[in-house]
Amino acid sequence: MNSYIIKSHAKVNLALNVTGKKTKLHKIESLISFIDLHDLIYLKQIKKKDHKISFKGKFSKNIGRKNTIAILLRLLDKKKFLDNKKFDIKIIKNIPQKAGMGGGSMNAASLISFFINKKILKIKKNQLIELINKIGSDVILGIKPSNTILSSNGDLKRYDKNIKFYTLVVKPSFGCSTKHVFSKVKSFSKSQFNPPKQKMFRAEYLKTLNNDLEKIVFNKYPKLKKIKLFLSTMPNNILVRMSGSGSSIVAYFHSKRACGNAYTQFKRKYNGYWCITSKTI
Repeated sequence: MNSYIIKSHAKVNLALNVTGKKTKLHKIESLISFIDLHDLIYLKQIKKKDHKISFKGKFSKNIGRKNTIAILLRLLDKKKFLDNKKFDIKIIKNIPQKAGMGGGSMNAASLISFFINKKILKIKKNQLIELINKIGSDVILGIKPSNTILSSNGDLKRYDKNIKFYTLVVKPSFGCSTKHVFSKVKSFSKSQFNPPKQKMFRAEYLKTLNNDLEKIVFNKYPKLKKIKLFLSTMPNNILVRMSGSGSSIVAYFHSKRACGNAYTQFKRKYNGYWCITSKTI
């Protein structure tokens, strides 16, 4: 049987505003891009009664049985969308957990896209939305990884044109709980991305924006604030911003050389912290 390898890219929030709250979840709007940092999903069909799921790699530790891939397959089996097909799925985790880069959600999204493209999964749009919402609110972002503007009403506007940034992604040894971070939100911002426009991804505009969650996270984890301040001193940086609810901090550059120099300087000062250079895709 054929074996496949799927790349599951990390998402980064170039900006994020919390604009209000609905029943349980907060309303957010965000400018989102994807970088070349990715998990690898190895997949093949098997003649077994059950799916086989395993995680390997640097960031595979402590991934429990109730993970996004297991939830996705259980939902697909329940609706008989896979026609009783079973799969052996091994995921090499290169994206840190609890980093604000949507690693688990993007894994589920990448697998859904693969199943649809290979015509293994035939599903109507409303069924797809229902399925995705049962896994995680940001899974929809990874169905077609591209520069995306998320509006506070949940609408998505995607753009095919790539923004060419080199990125230095930094994450300390601890992660951030999205649920905890949002529980501390006490005030809201005015909407800035409605109507959405492609020019919002220009460096000049991005510099004027923020991530509303930084203040909450930095108050709990002062180390992250120090990392951001240090990265902000790097020559030729465009901007430095936390992704999602943290704990990753991302510095953006126009040139590969400037990004590489920043990596060298960061490792010299913070040798115990994980960091990697990448670029937008």
